Amino acid sequence: MEARVVGKGSLGVVVTGGTSGIGLAMAREFLSAGDRVVICGRDRGRLDSALDRLSRDVPAGELYGTICDVSAPGAVAHLAAFASSKLGIVDRWINNAGSAGLMKRPLWELDLPDIDEVCRTNLAGSMLLCAEALRLMRRQPAHGGPPCYHIYNMGFSAAGARSSPTAVPHRASKLGVAYTTAFIREELARSGSGSVAVHELSPGLVLTDLLLRDTGPRERRIFNAIAERPETVAAGLVSRIRIDTGRGGTLRFRPLPLTIVRALASYFGYGRGRFFDDRGEWTG
Repeated sequence: MEARVVGKGSLGVVVTGGTSGIGLAMAREFLSAGDRVVICGRDRGRLDSALDRLSRDVPAGELYGTICDVSAPGAVAHLAAFASSKLGIVDRWINNAGSAGLMKRPLWELDLPDIDEVCRTNLAGSMLLCAEALRLMRRQPAHGGPPCYHIYNMGFSAAGARSSPTAVPHRASKLGVAYTTAFIREELARSGSGSVAVHELSPGLVLTDLLLRDTGPRERRIFNAIAERPETVAAGLVSRIRIDTGRGGTLRFRPLPLTIVRALASYFGYGRGRFFDDRGEWTG
């Protein structure tokens, strides 16, 4: 895919899974801020649709896209080479691509291919993407002081994994992503590499197809209290990602204690009807 409209932005940004949901919304925020953006997705039709939509929303943006199954090593290597060739310098790499599976059921009720796809996409995919992003960023010019290049992974804390309404493969693989992020930080520290930082990115519950798939009124009552639209979350996170100079840690859209309080308050009516009615039907 070629750029729609070329304009020089201040950051080079890669957003995996950028064809829908929070990934698409984050790509739009980066473009609106004047950054140069590469997105990827597994489906060509959805990728083309996302590129067209983003180009209409931000007509002066510099935008590129390519097909990439993040669980496939060759595709991930191609993505890194593509991003480097189009952006020159990659300043921010957002590992957003993920899968929650087709059903939110006990493990013994899940199809084996679904279990495999979720674990490969979330955990193996995040490792492959981090490996390529690190290779790319460590080759880029470095300077003293805070890290100039940043990678963001979307994993689960232990509390988040326990409280998530999703199935075991999603919760286990996302918890693994969080540990992967911590282990990579340790490796970077031991290597003395100070130009790249790896962070945990926690958007919370975002109203996407992944979240809503196979959910009922009970789950959606809680979503009323603690979930947010992709555009709201993207606006809150991207503004902080763009100025981030930290050496690693967790960047949350909303503090965890506040999320817990809202979830508990949902049983007493907090947020009722905000997005869904009592039958779980969308109210918008």
